[in-house]
Amino acid sequence: MARTQALDYDKRRLAIMETAASLYASHGFLGTSVAQIAEACKTSKSLLYHYYPSKEDILFDVMDSHVLSLIEATREIEALDATASEKVRRLADALMGIYVGAQAHQKVLLNELTNLAEDRRTTIISHQRELLTLVDGLVLVLRPDMAKAKAERRALVMLFFGMINWAHTWYDADGPVKPAAFAKMASDLFLGGLEAGAGSAEAG
Repeated sequence: MARTQALDYDKRRLAIMETAASLYASHGFLGTSVAQIAEACKTSKSLLYHYYPSKEDILFDVMDSHVLSLIEATREIEALDATASEKVRRLADALMGIYVGAQAHQKVLLNELTNLAEDRRTTIISHQRELLTLVDGLVLVLRPDMAKAKAERRALVMLFFGMINWAHTWYDADGPVKPAAFAKMASDLFLGGLEAGAGSAEAG
């Protein structure tokens, strides 16, 4: 007879995912066993399998939920009645706000993608491309002279995300530079570079 779902099923599943994210971030996906996840969750392996059929299912959930939260934030900001520059600033702030509370998820996303099955890896990559496309649209508004320079625009978009995405390797949210201040630094550098680039293009 199939096991019925507990009333707090979603809450317990989320707790398992968060615990696994921390373990995957600290020890790597291949270095973490289902037994370790179960022990950290103070549950049994058999009960863990009730929520997730395999540790790869948890890995996918860690990545997918994180990327979808980034896409949701980006879509909301993209839809605002604001200038492209203001949207870039708000986006940097929103992304930093998410990353600070999900550093393990971000580390797993950046380091463990190859450990997903191809179909699931394709799903994550598709989500990531949507993020890049949304920001590319902002760059195009700010730099219409780059309408035909798709590769160069993509490089600029990657530079924007690169400033923020890898902050988890060194950034301390409890340090003297707070997330909002860091986000402002990143957006100032990015927007300043775009403006300087536009000036160079006009001079050329």
